[in-house]
Amino acid sequence: MSKIYSLYQVDSFAEKIFEGNPAGVVPDAAGLEPPMMQKIARELNNSETAFIFPSDNK
Repeated sequence: MSKIYSLYQVDSFAEKIFEGNPAGVVPDAAGLEPPMMQKIARELNNSETAFIFPSDNK
């Protein structure tokens, strides 16, 4: 079974929508491999896309 990932486009450095720098965010990217992350970033066509992974700290 494939995992479903959430994907958000945010306006960073802004207090109002459509006034900041657009950036993509994948909040739970565990399991994504670099080629797929590159495809997601390319599809979003933003200058920045963040992939958030769980911490290795215990």
